[in-house]
Order: sequence, then C-alpha cells, then structure tokens
Amino acid sequence: MSDSTIQWQHSHDFGVDNAKNTHKVKIVFWLTTLIMTLEIAAGTWSGSMALLADGWHMGTHSAAFLITLFAYHYAKKHMNNKSFSFGTGKVNYLGGFASAVALGIVALMMIIESIQRLVEPQNIQFSEAIIVAFIGLLVNLVSALILKDHHHHHDHSHHHHDQNMKAAYLHVLADTLTSVLAIVALLIGKYIGIVWIDPLMGIVGAMVIFHWSFGLIKESSAILLDKSVETSTLEKVSIAMNEKNTVIHDIHVWKIASSHQSAMLSLSSNKPLKIAEYKAIVKEILPQVSHISIELNKLKI
Repeated sequence: MSDSTIQWQHSHDFGVDNAKNTHKVKIVFWLTTLIMTLEIAAGTWSGSMALLADGWHMGTHSAAFLITLFAYHYAKKHMNNKSFSFGTGKVNYLGGFASAVALGIVALMMIIESIQRLVEPQNIQFSEAIIVAFIGLLVNLVSALILKDHHHHHDHSHHHHDQNMKAAYLHVLADTLTSVLAIVALLIGKYIGIVWIDPLMGIVGAMVIFHWSFGLIKESSAILLDKSVETSTLEKVSIAMNEKNTVIHDIHVWKIASSHQSAMLSLSSNKPLKIAEYKAIVKEILPQVSHISIELNKLKI
C-alpha cells in the first residue's frame, strides 16, 4: 500500500462500546421470551383472550429485542470496516427505528383486538389470568430495572444517546404498562363484574404506546435522514468565519453516531487561513464534529 493511500485513511470508529448494553438486552430478551411462553400457554389453557393477546404482544417485543441485539452485533463486527464511509454509528438508530415501527404495530394489534372484544365479549378465567398477569408484571419490573440506569444516564447526556437501547427500554415500559392495565381490568372484571373495562384498558394502553412509538420514530428518522443541526448553530460558524474575512458558500453538519457529527464546508477568502485553523474554528463551535471536510477557494475581488 502506498504512502499516499495511508495518508487519507483514518479511523471511522464513531460507535459506542455496547458490550454492557448487549448483556442487559440479552437478559431482558430471555426473561420476556420466558413470560411470553408462560402467558401463551396459560391463556390457551384458561381461555383468557386477554392473557393470550398479552403473550403474543410480548412475543413481538422479544423479536424487537433480537433486532436490538443484531444492531449491536453488526456495529461491533463492522466498526473498523473502511467500506462504511462514516462508520457504523447509525446502526443503533436503524435498530431503534425498526423497533419503534414494531412497537407501533403492537399498539395497532392491541386496538384491533380490544375493539373485537368490545363487540364480542369473551369469557375469562379471571383467577388464573390474574396470577399469570402478576408474574408477568414482576418480570417486566425486573427488566425495567436492568435497563433503567443506562436509559436515565443517557437521557441526561447529549453526547452518548443510544436510540437502540432507548427502544428496548420503551418496549419494556410498554410491557409493564399493558401488564398493569390487564391486572386492573381483570380485578375489576372479577370483583365488580364490569367485563368491558378489559378491552377499554387495552385501547388506553395502545394509545400510550403509539405516543412512545411516534416519538422514537421521529427522533431516529431525523438521524437516519441526515437532518442538519439547528440553523442558529450554522449561523455561529458563519459569524466566526466572517471574523476571519472568510465567506461560507455552503455548509452541512449532520449526526453520524450517538456522539459524533460530520461537517462539510465550502469557503472563500482573499487572505485564507490554513485548513487546520478553519477546522479548529469549527471544532470550537461544534465539539462533537469528528469528521470535517473543507473546500477552500481564493476569493475573487
């Protein structure tokens, strides 16, 4: 390999070490899959449509956790692959987006099932269903605690925000919510006799899940579609360049990983600075920029 080739090669490892996250998601995946199997079996045996539906609902979340694990594995496997121009940092956002779509489908399925049960009420073996629902809630709470510390730590840090992990956490919260609503509905149905409260709770839970799903889709898609940073930030760069007698003809700044951005600028000046000096100006305003490309031209007077 020639020296000229080596000079322009540099690290594009803009991802985050997800070893801890992978371990946590694996634990939650197996817990969720275990309860899914239990609920489907118990729902079939007791004739509880609510429990059976919740079991399949947890099954979709198990599939979403597999998406999360795949995203972490893929990012790690290709972290030093030069074929990816800006590294594999966006894989986490892709995993988060896919999981969010799955979350939305789960909510839609819950609404359809709930409407069907409002129209045609089903007989439920309340005692058996309540016991299994409480077991499901306990496992969901444990899963939430496993993911909680990471999620809250990253929610308060703009520099290391893992959309993939956030998606997994929202799936656990969705499971916890549906378990609580199912228990409330089953208790009311058993002791008060209001059977229609069960599908009504299902609709309420689905609407909350839709809200979480939409927020995550909006957040992750902005990164996947290379949404620019705020205009006010670009204006700060423009002002700084003007102070150096330099005109910006074109500028693009976008996110390429959870804590990294890329920037491309086209500049002109009658007294141009060195490229390294321009890069230092950009880095001072945009500390998260890891990749800067600058086109510099002599300003024609």
